[in-house]
Amino acid sequence: MSSIEKVARLAGVSTATVSRALAGKSTVSQATRLKVEAAAKELGYVVSSAASSLASGRTRNVGVVMPFLSGWFYVRVLKGAHMALADAGYDLTLYHLDASDGGTDLQRRRERVFDEFLRRQRVDGLIAVSLELQDAEIDKLHASGKPVVGIGGPLAGASTLSIDDTAVSMLATEHLVALGHSQIAYIGGSAHLDLDFHLPRRRLDGYTAALEQHGIASDPLMVRTADFTIEGGYNATLQLLGDPRVRPTAIFAASDEMAIGAILAARDLGRRVPEDLSVIGIDGHELGEFFGLTTISQFPETQGRLAVESLLVALNDAQAHPHHSALPFELKVRRSTAVAPQA
Repeated sequence: MSSIEKVARLAGVSTATVSRALAGKSTVSQATRLKVEAAAKELGYVVSSAASSLASGRTRNVGVVMPFLSGWFYVRVLKGAHMALADAGYDLTLYHLDASDGGTDLQRRRERVFDEFLRRQRVDGLIAVSLELQDAEIDKLHASGKPVVGIGGPLAGASTLSIDDTAVSMLATEHLVALGHSQIAYIGGSAHLDLDFHLPRRRLDGYTAALEQHGIASDPLMVRTADFTIEGGYNATLQLLGDPRVRPTAIFAASDEMAIGAILAARDLGRRVPEDLSVIGIDGHELGEFFGLTTISQFPETQGRLAVESLLVALNDAQAHPHHSALPFELKVRRSTAVAPQA
């Protein structure tokens, strides 16, 4: 008697049901799947990935393509996706399209990556994180029957998840306005980072729109740029607070890492946070609580998990239609923001 037949006998089901249950097929009920998994565990039965792939035409492997590998946000999105895929019995293959590479080098790398997707049949589907896929790339994936899910912005014919960066930025700015601040500086992404989906531009637009709605004139001298790192935020804040032409009572940084850099720079210059200077960021960074940082949390691990759930739906249901989901965000007030001095 083969191993799979032993599992089937112990679970009280057919060998075909065992195969479907251990492959994660949606046609098997939750109760039956759990019964089969318990029997397989008791007998020490492990599905042969090679045999499973031959039988199903699936690799049980999902590709995740990202423009950056550095930065807390991307690491947390990747963690959320990996955990969700592992729970569903899938492996993850990471592809890096370095956004700092330009011209022909980047295009060749993109072509090489999609050649692996399509010709070598290495993955069952693709999750694109903060990457604006070209129409031709999406068309090729669809033509090969491989579903695509995007995080960060719209992708033609693909399910997408995105956060409203303009609304997030407006919420952060309005929090400072509500505390009586009118001299609000902004530290955002530099021009060379304004790539796919134009996140830096949309966050700057939200800051400007919130000021205008409250009758506060925007000042170009109050806008500084950095690279979404602690060091970048630190250096931008040194320049800002050292400029005698402006006297901000609050700083809104477009990432928590830049906001943490702003706090450190302010302290080095003898500015008290929040008594002299309020600081707010965006992300929900795990170091935020340590620094007492007020932030707009965008739950990156949840973003990765939701993307996987959307992709699995597409893999298990060929009739599933592409859809867009708005990602959640939440204001978390901590001790780095306070009422404006003399407000």
